[in-house]
Amino acid sequence: MKYNFNNKTFHLLQNSEKGEVDKSTTFHYAQEGDIISAEYRGGIIRCGKIIALIQEDQLDMLYQCITIDNELKAGKAKADISLNSIGKIILRLNWKWLNDNDESGESLYIES
Repeated sequence: MKYNFNNKTFHLLQNSEKGEVDKSTTFHYAQEGDIISAEYRGGIIRCGKIIALIQEDQLDMLYQCITIDNELKAGKAKADISLNSIGKIILRLNWKWLNDNDESGESLYIES
């Protein structure tokens, strides 16, 4: 595999207005072959989970979370994968909530 997500931690750099994640949210990733998973929490996220398939330079993702207001949310995203100048993974997500008003946005994450 070109990218290794196993035991990697990520943090938010930028998020669209309708995103629930903020810079205090921490993502802990795992990888088994082409299957990527993650758990996340922090900020208004009490508990969140991601599953994804990696294909070349992109993740096809599904995610779900429970907020501090006990709201259950779910969405999907396509994440473009790249590396910065020191070899840290960068994820640029185009995401969409599956509930609410099909709100969508973009997020940028970096490996810690």
